[in-house]
Amino acid sequence: MISKLQRYQTFIDYFKKERPIAESELNYTNPFELLVAVILSAQCTDKRVNMITPTLFQKYPTPEKLSQATVEEVFEIIKSISYPNNKSKNLVEMAKKLVEKFQSQVPNDIDKLQELNGVGRKTANVIMSVIYHQPNMPVDTHVFRVSERIGLTTNSKTPLETEKQLTKNIPKDLIPIAHHWLILHGRYVCTARNPKCQECGLTSICKYYLSQKSKEKEK
Repeated sequence: MISKLQRYQTFIDYFKKERPIAESELNYTNPFELLVAVILSAQCTDKRVNMITPTLFQKYPTPEKLSQATVEEVFEIIKSISYPNNKSKNLVEMAKKLVEKFQSQVPNDIDKLQELNGVGRKTANVIMSVIYHQPNMPVDTHVFRVSERIGLTTNSKTPLETEKQLTKNIPKDLIPIAHHWLILHGRYVCTARNPKCQECGLTSICKYYLSQKSKEKEK
């Protein structure tokens, strides 16, 4: 029987060796740009977001500029991504609030971040982790799936439950990079439909893999 401590330690040791550098695949140069990119990335690939943000950032490089844009103008630039109508409205309103309430500065506070349009807990956690290097664990579909498959989390029903279990068991100083480990592993190896177990170095502790092998033996 593999203990939870063993599972987490193996996970950490593996990625420290295999992926000592892990960062967001969204392109940005400042906190405002990352905030915009993360809002756009909801249910959309980073690759697609990176295709449209250069034009968006060139036209609206600051919260002030974006706050003065019309929803229709923003829509024309971002219409190739998912949910462009809602995201156009959220981006303009987010920029207005950023200017009016936060003096154009991206807040360093998870609750204040969630006051901004289009910013939920996951997006707020991304900003806190990536920009402010705080021990926050953003949970997207990759993090949710991979952590449950491996067995880092158990019977997690919501992203918040996953977040709490992960932050409880991963050392604080490693939480920001562990977030990227889980995302990138889910994006390229532990994929949703056909996980590439043959390429994974975590099979010795992975609940999903071990259960699949057990089922094969029973046949």
